Amino acid sequence: MQDDEDDSDLDYLDEMPEIMYADEPRNKVFRGDELNVTRKDPTMAQIMIGVGWDLKAFESEPLDLDASVFLLDKNDKTRVDEDFIFYNNMTGSDGAVKHMGDSRTGAGDGDDEMIMIDLNALPYDIYKIAFALSIYDMEFKGDNFSMVKNVYFRIVNQNTGHEIFRYELDEELSGNEGLLIGEMERVGTDWIFKAVGETVEGGLGRIADNYGMIIAENMR
Repeated sequence: MQDDEDDSDLDYLDEMPEIMYADEPRNKVFRGDELNVTRKDPTMAQIMIGVGWDLKAFESEPLDLDASVFLLDKNDKTRVDEDFIFYNNMTGSDGAVKHMGDSRTGAGDGDDEMIMIDLNALPYDIYKIAFALSIYDMEFKGDNFSMVKNVYFRIVNQNTGHEIFRYELDEELSGNEGLLIGEMERVGTDWIFKAVGETVEGGLGRIADNYGMIIAENMR
């Protein structure tokens, strides 16, 4: 057992600045929050988007969820087909956005799908980046987000490996097939993230339609 004199040597820990714990809990955002991501990490240029989820119960065929990105102009619309980055179009904006592949089960720990974005390489007429998650249900079996739990979205500075923030969708998700996670808007030289967290009836097809894209029925 240490004596009182030894314990007093640890008093300095109570006086350490709060920045010691800069990632906890200030890197978490919640539904409806708006965060200036650039001010959070002014060094960010190349970022990694990580999305993860779990299923509430495993059926005979696990759900196939897909992360997607929409590059939007000042009218909140995609400019060309390549502004819609998803499992059938893995790169956009001349390689500035790269989808790293489709996870068909969501099994295991860590990010289920990842997307790399070089913010400096995006054209200046891209004002906003929208992030979505959808259920691939080609046979229309009625799968929906009420069957999913522990959905999260995070942004990591690729150059430092630092997680800038994490958005955990802890609330119960409704029975729709699509989920608009959030949008990151360019305001001057800053990027502002808004946590939306709303499910969308009609899945990826409806979300894409809202942003000016039309996708085939068997890709919804």
